[in-house]
Amino acid sequence: MFSCGGGSGGSPDPDVVLISYFFVCREHLEKMTHWFHRNPLKATAPVSFNYYGVASGPAASKICSDLRSSRARLLELFTDLSCNPEMMKNAADSYFSLLQGFINSLDESTQESKLRYIQNFKWTDTLQGQVPSAQQDAVFELISMGFNVALWYTKYASRLAGKENVTEDEAKEVHRSLKIAAGIFKHLKESHIPKLITPAEKGRDLEARLVDAYIIQCQAEAQEVTIARAIELKHAPGLIAALAYETANFYQKADHTLSSLEPAYSAKWRKYLLLKMCFYTAYAYCYHGQTLLASDKCGEAIRSLQEAEKLYAKAEALCKEYGETKGPGPTVKPSGHLFFRKLGNLVKNTLEKCQRENGFIYFQKVPTEAPQLELKANYGLVEPVPFEFPPTSAHWTPETLAAFDLTKRPKEDSTKPKPEEVVKPVKEPDIKPQKDTGCSIS
Repeated sequence: MFSCGGGSGGSPDPDVVLISYFFVCREHLEKMTHWFHRNPLKATAPVSFNYYGVASGPAASKICSDLRSSRARLLELFTDLSCNPEMMKNAADSYFSLLQGFINSLDESTQESKLRYIQNFKWTDTLQGQVPSAQQDAVFELISMGFNVALWYTKYASRLAGKENVTEDEAKEVHRSLKIAAGIFKHLKESHIPKLITPAEKGRDLEARLVDAYIIQCQAEAQEVTIARAIELKHAPGLIAALAYETANFYQKADHTLSSLEPAYSAKWRKYLLLKMCFYTAYAYCYHGQTLLASDKCGEAIRSLQEAEKLYAKAEALCKEYGETKGPGPTVKPSGHLFFRKLGNLVKNTLEKCQRENGFIYFQKVPTEAPQLELKANYGLVEPVPFEFPPTSAHWTPETLAAFDLTKRPKEDSTKPKPEEVVKPVKEPDIKPQKDTGCSIS
């Protein structure tokens, strides 16, 4: 959880403060759906879980039937606009608890289930969606489906923030959903991807560079909510500058993790990360300038605001480049967002104020070099919500597992060509942005 300081009031409850921001300025959220870049969901080939001859008895047949139906249900919910976190968690837990029987040993006498390699799974990637990866490994399925669950939380947060009349509970979920997504990605990277027999291919979703980028982006976007709320509640400029600087560093770090990827797949995503990095660095310089002015360092304040002006112009240029760059995911329009435009006016007005003060009161020399930002936020920093997959379903018993006889698997006839499993792209709902009402947030 994050907390927020500033002023003499101590550190208020984070959820209360967050809700205060959402209710003071609901209108600001109306186009937030088109503020966050989102890569496509992963697509997968159908899996029937039909093991004729191998699975014998009603208990084994029931497990296979439940796996098939719970998998289909989870895939269906990824694109269902009525799905909420409770529905998603219940559906995911239902499937993952059953899938654990294909992964974990029931009596801990061995490290893994005898069924781990019985089924081949195919999944596309968020950046290279047309070419699927395949592994005959239930761990690959657990990771890939878990990856999509995390992606769903990011898309849910974006969609929820774009609703009209955001309720108190919905407001909390925007921030929390991004932290949950970060926690899922982190858990996959640390606890499950290393268990794959076949290592993740370069440039694919399960490679460390991509997973890290998703984790960092989720943290940065959650902190964006914190920054907007801190501005609305008029917290100390030093706190806002530090939060903005930390958030800009998150975006820069995410971009760096993608820098060695094939540009054809990563260029669009990187443009988004870079424009957000420039935008929040401009925010940091703008509010740092206010802090300098309050300390009677007017010359340095002017130079800080000049740097903010330059970075804001660079962010505008990057917005245009992002819009012209081809790549996965729908194109968002940050430069048209009220939150983006408000910073431009704030920088301009604050710089003019500093210049007037310097001409009448301070008469200080403006440094040629921009001040070094050595800002550290003590409040508001986002950490992922810890995540664990559910334990193995109680439907898995030693008797049920024994009913799967791998010696009865039909021998593969290498002379016959295998039919290709079709991996159809996921048709995601088209979310239209709401009308921007012109709410003032600072």
